[in-house]
Amino acid sequence: MSHGHSHDHGHHHHHHGDGDAASSLPPALDLSVPDAELTPGQLSRRSMLRRTGLLGAGLAAGSVLAGAGQAAAAVSSAHAQNSRSGGYLWLAGDHHIHTQHSSDAKYRVIDHVRQANAHGLDWMVITDHGSETHAKIGVEKVNPDIVAARDQIEDTLVFQGLEWNIPAAEHGTVFVHPGKNEVAVLKEFENSFDGSVKGASSSSPANEALAISGLNFLAEQVQRRNVRDALFLANHPARKGIDSPHEIRAWRDAQPSIAVGFEGAPGHQAGGLPKPNGPGSARGIYDNSPSADSFAGYPLESYRTWGGFDWMTATVGGLWDSLLAEGKPWWITANSDSHNVYADTAVRGPNSDFNANGRYNDPVYGTGISLTDTDFWPGQYSRTHVGASSFSYKSVMDGIRAGRVWVDHGGLISGLNAQLRSGSQAVTLGDVLHVRKGGKVDLVIEISLANGPNWAQFVPSLARVDVIQGDVTGAVSDKDTFATPSTKVVKSFEVNKATGTVKLTYSLGRLDRPVYVRLRGTDGNRSAVGFNGAAVDPAGPAIDVLGDADPWKDLWFYSNPMWVLPA
Repeated sequence: MSHGHSHDHGHHHHHHGDGDAASSLPPALDLSVPDAELTPGQLSRRSMLRRTGLLGAGLAAGSVLAGAGQAAAAVSSAHAQNSRSGGYLWLAGDHHIHTQHSSDAKYRVIDHVRQANAHGLDWMVITDHGSETHAKIGVEKVNPDIVAARDQIEDTLVFQGLEWNIPAAEHGTVFVHPGKNEVAVLKEFENSFDGSVKGASSSSPANEALAISGLNFLAEQVQRRNVRDALFLANHPARKGIDSPHEIRAWRDAQPSIAVGFEGAPGHQAGGLPKPNGPGSARGIYDNSPSADSFAGYPLESYRTWGGFDWMTATVGGLWDSLLAEGKPWWITANSDSHNVYADTAVRGPNSDFNANGRYNDPVYGTGISLTDTDFWPGQYSRTHVGASSFSYKSVMDGIRAGRVWVDHGGLISGLNAQLRSGSQAVTLGDVLHVRKGGKVDLVIEISLANGPNWAQFVPSLARVDVIQGDVTGAVSDKDTFATPSTKVVKSFEVNKATGTVKLTYSLGRLDRPVYVRLRGTDGNRSAVGFNGAAVDPAGPAIDVLGDADPWKDLWFYSNPMWVLPA
């Protein structure tokens, strides 16, 4: 029955379970449902998706030819063989969001879900902070709100997760596939392995081992079928300098199907808006200095964002590239980390007692807007686009695990379809192209340019696209390596077009050695010679200035890598 609010095609029940059938699209995305049969809310969502180029032939699903599936060495083929032959749905999302169940936030789950939906997100993860209070009562208390939001906003997938205080390290998103045990598994995980709950935050071998035990626990829960799936992504990895290179490698090597990546760009992007109309702080609140627990090898520049991106990602030939050069699948995302939204009027509900109740009372809306809050709503500025085989929880998790992911800020572009091609073979983001030695390989890029205004009410303009390429050199002997000398910008395309689609081709030539490529694009407003010099990166993102880093005036997109393995 249709609940009286939409023409019923059975769509809005699918994603509560597995929902992996092709028919599990919500009505707004399902073009077989005519506009006239949509509710006003569904119609406005469809219009917005059309306007941004995210809906329609060739845009919602970039065609991916046969051969997808071996997402670098360690990703199990069972996860990667899922794609429909017709291509992928590119679903935008955010895996780092805080509610009134976090001690430093205030919004209800439904507030975030409605905003995410209005800003075009298809999936999101609620990640309240791990803490003694959250571990005791918060995990249960937030769940009914998440379950209710799933019912109420049928075309946004809402995962339950938490922001893990990683023992000996920074924060990370941990989330599970919805199901009857989602609360029990997250609660046991948090009580057993959270650095704050266990008093295990400082840098020590014992605490590092506890983090690995936490990842092993998650893998065991999936193996025992207590939950259908689980993922971990490290958040704001360079912010405090406490995620050492060997810890990042250890997470990934311990459980490569659980620990799959980190935030390429942190949330809190409004932090850089200058005073008096903004907080006058730092993008991402990356305004720290080294501490006793910081990894001593990191330079001072790593404690700042670069064009809004984390130094580990923004540095060509840096830490991320050192992992990719090993052939390790390790993916980047971009998120809001939304706690308190810039220019919003909400304040915490009066008479709240967080410690007693595990939550703040519902927010109330006043008359004065806050110009000192540092966050955007989910989807308002940062988006993580995942190539999914269908509109379902499992497909989003599979797409993230496989690395079919690209990220953007400020709606810089509407769509990206990148492929490595050799003869009749083609692979997309996160995948491996197997060719004969000396086989000719081309990188083919199709970009749907921004075709509507973003939240700041301008249409972004893509000025340049960079191709970054590196040799795959194999495992490193020093697990604290955070550089790789062979990776550099090999081609820059100037984009002399304002609307429509741009098609770019770069020939990698005839390859006799394994390489990887990744993409980056910019509005061209702020560039500087990269951290490793002009020969490596002649015009990369500039280091963000504390107090003067308007996020809307410096927009970038990044893709995850693809590998070529000649044999």
